Amino acid sequence: MKTYYIKNALRVLLGLFMTVAGIGHLTFQREEFLAQVPRWLPTDPAFMDFVVLSSGIVEITLGLLMIILVKHQAKVGLALAVFYILIFPGNISQYVNEIDAFGLDTDRKRLIRLFFQPVLILWALWSTGGWKYFLSKVKK
Repeated sequence: MKTYYIKNALRVLLGLFMTVAGIGHLTFQREEFLAQVPRWLPTDPAFMDFVVLSSGIVEITLGLLMIILVKHQAKVGLALAVFYILIFPGNISQYVNEIDAFGLDTDRKRLIRLFFQPVLILWALWSTGGWKYFLSKVKK
């Protein structure tokens, strides 16, 4: 029973984190998030801004769903894990292109940041039961 409360607390915490990060995309951290748009994508400023804004909307949506859509939390957790995988190239781009953002102003800091993405993926899957849900669907 204790694990249940810990999972729920971590699910809600991750949902809050995602919601705040999404709001940051749209407002006070917009420039920082522009630094994470992979440089292999078109570098037209309007396109890059679109990427930041649309990913922010996705983050807000997933964050709120993590908090309120309890009956479907496994599906939401799985969707969030996929989202983390999809945005990982932006973190790699920031490292490879030596782009300073979010206080990541050295190669070492940017490299360490790369190892946190798997943690977020596991967090989303574990706190929601997303991994068990995925495995149950694969076995069918």
